[in-house]
Amino acid sequence: MPLEPTLAARLKRNSDGLVPAVVVDATTGAVLMMAWMDDEALHRTLTTRKATYWSRSRQEYWVKGETSGHTQHVREVRLDCDGDTLLMRVDQAGGACHTGDSTCFEADLLLADDRVVQS
Repeated sequence: MPLEPTLAARLKRNSDGLVPAVVVDATTGAVLMMAWMDDEALHRTLTTRKATYWSRSRQEYWVKGETSGHTQHVREVRLDCDGDTLLMRVDQAGGACHTGDSTCFEADLLLADDRVVQS
C-alpha cells in the first residue's frame, strides 16, 4: 500500500527520492541519529511503528535493530514546515549508532560548544 497521498504530496525529496529523518529519544530528547527514508520506508514505519530506513550504501531497506537487536519503537513522526525533514521520537533499545554507542553524536566529536571559548 502506498503512502497516503496528502502526505506524499507534502514531502520534498532530494534527487534520490529521499528525506532525512532525525531521530530523538522519546524520553530524554537526546538526538540519537539521522537516517534516510523514501516513501516506502516512511509507509512501513508508520504502519508497523518499527523504524525502517533506506540504506544508501546497501541500496536496501533496513529495520533498525533487525540484526543488532537495538530496536526503535516509533512513538511519533513529524514533518517539518518545509516538508523536507522528518523528526521521529522513538523508544530506543540498545545503542542507536552502528558502533554500539547510545547516539551517533558522541561528545568526542563535538565541533563547537558555547561553554568553551576558542582563542
